[in-house]
Amino acid sequence: MPKQLYPCLWFSGGAKEAADFYCSIFPNSKILNASPIVVNFELNGTHFMALNEKSKQFPFNESVSFVIPCENQAEIDHYWNSLTADGGAESMCGWCKDKYGVSWQVVPVILGKLMSDPEKAPRVIQAFMKMKKFDIEALLKA
Repeated sequence: MPKQLYPCLWFSGGAKEAADFYCSIFPNSKILNASPIVVNFELNGTHFMALNEKSKQFPFNESVSFVIPCENQAEIDHYWNSLTADGGAESMCGWCKDKYGVSWQVVPVILGKLMSDPEKAPRVIQAFMKMKKFDIEALLKA
């Protein structure tokens, strides 16, 4: 087991299916081991654990999300389209949920630089407050 912190995602069934889904989206990802109760997997080198529990007592919500920093629009499109497919949901400002209810933030890396420019930041905020999926070109033009 790694000595780093890692999240445990509690699924009300389908943990292996969810882990397979995530591994199909993220590069350099794999299932490490799986039992009927626990699935350990890596997404692009980051360890995750998925717990299978039939109880719907603890549903996912937006209070916890995973941020995906994207270098370009193609990456944003890939993650956004993959995560919102088959029952996922779009939200505002780069937030979305996948079909399991897990929240993600699909964010361009350049956003930090744009937001650190005191002159440009207010226009960038106005632009992305109207967006669901981030549009890098529109942010650069703001």
